Amino acid sequence: MPTTDAAVESLLSDLVRIESVTPWLIADGSGEAELARYIVAWFGDLDNVETSLEEVEPDRPNVIVRLRGAGTGPNLYLNAHADTVGYANWQDRALVPSRDGDRLIGLGAADDKSSCAMGMLAIRALAERRTTLRGDLVLACTVDEEGASIGTEHLIAHHQIDAALILEPEGIDKVLIEHQGFGWIDVVVHGRPAHGSDPAQGIDAIVHMAEVVRRLHALDEAGFGHGEGGLNGRTVFHTGTISGGTDYATYPSRCVLGIEIGTQPGEHLSDRVREIETIFDDVRKHFPDFRGEVVVRVDRDPFQAAGHERLLEVLAAATEQVIGRPLESIGLNAWGDSGLTQAAGIPTLSFGALGGNFHTPDEWVSLGEIVQGVEILERAIAAYLG
Repeated sequence: MPTTDAAVESLLSDLVRIESVTPWLIADGSGEAELARYIVAWFGDLDNVETSLEEVEPDRPNVIVRLRGAGTGPNLYLNAHADTVGYANWQDRALVPSRDGDRLIGLGAADDKSSCAMGMLAIRALAERRTTLRGDLVLACTVDEEGASIGTEHLIAHHQIDAALILEPEGIDKVLIEHQGFGWIDVVVHGRPAHGSDPAQGIDAIVHMAEVVRRLHALDEAGFGHGEGGLNGRTVFHTGTISGGTDYATYPSRCVLGIEIGTQPGEHLSDRVREIETIFDDVRKHFPDFRGEVVVRVDRDPFQAAGHERLLEVLAAATEQVIGRPLESIGLNAWGDSGLTQAAGIPTLSFGALGGNFHTPDEWVSLGEIVQGVEILERAIAAYLG
């Protein structure tokens, strides 16, 4: 039977009620274990679907759901992440799913429990119909995408993956073929402590940091040489944190600026680091006692699809059959786990239902798009693995 609006609402509401905040971001987040156990139980009545939990860190398992094929063709992995960000700004209702017209509202309703639900419903439909597949279909509901992506890293390290469809809420008339990479960087400027009334001895690290920030802002205004950046928009840059100094009466000996900064396909974070070091050189021309360093905390490469042509062909055909309009290839100025799978040499695309208010109160997803998205997945999978 076709997937219904009621079935989607029921399943997704259950997923939203289960708190699965990644403890990488929020120290007291519950993690993904309870959600993982729910997903395994949900498939318990199907004798041709295999489920397992693969522990990535203590009590943080990836869920692996497998519909076995005949072993005569490639496998296809659907990857949706089970974790969410925190919900401090809407604690009263984040875990209480509600419906407003076509929209289901709740924490993770779009990002990315809608995708978990789409993958679950697609596998169930194919399993119940006993659809013949040449290769295995696998749904991986992974941990920690909102943190350090240890779930997808573990998946790549422990599975042979022939092709991957990363399920993320983009809108079912769109397929993501590239996105920016990013880095989380600490820019550290060193001064020299001294009594506040002794400028001859003191070097003000905060004043020197201000010079760095001004020049970073100028680079940002210029798009880091990329303008609007093609499919992926303007190169990401923003300041995130800043700390420095010890008290009112002492010259600050250290100032640390935390930034998020993007890279476009064909670039690496080392390109941004070189630009920051060039800024240091320029500041030093005006302040000879300037000292700075760059500390990279997280480094993620951009994504640009390769070897994906057959997967794109079946997904485009299925989309047009279901919604009556062509699939649009897009880029993104954010990052997803597609960057990891493609970097591992796995042909990758990203696809999912329309949603909004990501990482903010009243996050929502279109229930109608999930219904249609499940049918698109069913058709595309049957064509790709059939």
